[in-house]
Amino acid sequence: MTDLALHNYFRSSTSVRVRAALNLKGLSFDYIPLSLLKGEQASADHLALNPSGLVPTLVTPHGPLPQSLAIIEWLDEVYPEPALLPADPWGRARVRSLAHIVALDIHPVNNLRILKHLEAEYGVDAEGKAQWFRKWASAGLAALEQRLTADPETGAFCHGDTVGLADLCLYAQVLNNVRFDVDMTSYPTLRRIHANCMEIPALQDAIPANQPDAV
Repeated sequence: MTDLALHNYFRSSTSVRVRAALNLKGLSFDYIPLSLLKGEQASADHLALNPSGLVPTLVTPHGPLPQSLAIIEWLDEVYPEPALLPADPWGRARVRSLAHIVALDIHPVNNLRILKHLEAEYGVDAEGKAQWFRKWASAGLAALEQRLTADPETGAFCHGDTVGLADLCLYAQVLNNVRFDVDMTSYPTLRRIHANCMEIPALQDAIPANQPDAV
């Protein structure tokens, strides 16, 4: 047992973000798999930790903490090295703004419960769900590409030459895009940054295929 336990799903992009942050900071954690396909996130035990019934949830010595961005920022404050947010207020705001394009614009309309609702309530088939995913993913990615290409603060990663919060959101999203055949041709900056992320062992270790519950 460790001081941290991550209740998560191997394929969840929000879970990928948090696993990557934990790995980057060299933190040991208990891996608690929850199958979203089987509805295990809605079990009574997990709802007691996270009433939203979503993943990930990080159980800490202070109690359970849901929501991936809140988890990552808490980790960054409690375990400050390596830093995932810049030290200066503008840099921190810029990184959060970039991260939110993925975390608040793309992900909420494309997560599993939305796709399942489209199928159950409106009869949307697999190709229809894929088209839905591609539409909203592409809208957010186009905005992110434009901003990163135009901003002089962009370096090897979203902000300078150090991997950070925005990169974790971007790389997890790009991994998820593969399942829905999102065409990344128009996003050379995003592809370059994602490639740089995939060179980092801590991020490689966090990808879905490398998790104990991967199927």
